[in-house]
Amino acid sequence: MSGLYPTLEDMKVDQMAQAQYQHEAAAAGQVTYPQQGGSQPPTYPQGGSQPPAYPMQQGASLYPSLGNYMGLELTPAFVEQNMPVVAHNMQVGVRTNTSGQMQVAPITGNNKGLQRAEIKQGIRELVTCKDADGKIGLRLRHVNNGLFVALVQNNFPAALAGLRFGDQVLQINGKDVAGWDTDKAHKFLKDAPPQKITFAVRDRPFERTITMQKDSQGFIGFVFKNGKIKSIVKDSSAARNGILTDHQLIEVNGQNVVGLKDDSIGEIIDAGGRTITVTIMPSFLYDHICKCMGNSLIKKLMDHSIPDV
Repeated sequence: MSGLYPTLEDMKVDQMAQAQYQHEAAAAGQVTYPQQGGSQPPTYPQGGSQPPAYPMQQGASLYPSLGNYMGLELTPAFVEQNMPVVAHNMQVGVRTNTSGQMQVAPITGNNKGLQRAEIKQGIRELVTCKDADGKIGLRLRHVNNGLFVALVQNNFPAALAGLRFGDQVLQINGKDVAGWDTDKAHKFLKDAPPQKITFAVRDRPFERTITMQKDSQGFIGFVFKNGKIKSIVKDSSAARNGILTDHQLIEVNGQNVVGLKDDSIGEIIDAGGRTITVTIMPSFLYDHICKCMGNSLIKKLMDHSIPDV
């Protein structure tokens, strides 16, 4: 953001964050009252979410952060207790933004899959439509006052638009969805015009995208089991570029690998060329998402197509 005044986009994002916080405060029994001539900032339950960090602060993210994710308060103490690998990397100087996302160099090249995998550090706007049968291939789930992507189905418009498992939906067609239950969200999508549906979504917290190079034997240097990174080879490309243990593989070269068996993930890595880009997130968070969403959906219907169109 440049200048002293926020852009229209900044104000829209602020509106989404305020709507989410106000609903969380109301759900916790807090009441907010408007002031004459303007709105009073929302009050927060004791021990609950803190107000967002705004982009006026030097070094802060462009967008305000949302402290709660699927009922988890992502405070430094919580991260230290449940995700020590992430906490350690913060302490040794890996840069993060106010949403807890690790900042990495932007992805270059024309590969559509890698472009879709790139983490934008905040809130993204995506546009999709319905197919000839009036479907978009998306299932949402209400969890702890938020609305989250539970399933993106293979070869449907939602997958092509870039909606991803675990993303938090903040708006649909300009409507704030804070407090919507699953049925209300699905009915709204069913009644939406088929030509254009716009989503504002928040990236999954603490995810990071890493690019590595295979060695002369075709290895990148980490071992995984059930998609979880178990060990890292010393002095390998994985070690040099910041792969972390106790993290889950989410995407490989932009292709969603959530719910795939290890053999299938290995085949995608083997076929991916010399340069491999992976998206990972802490296993603790991944397991929490799966618990909230339901494993059967993830394994049976999840989109695993190669996003190159």
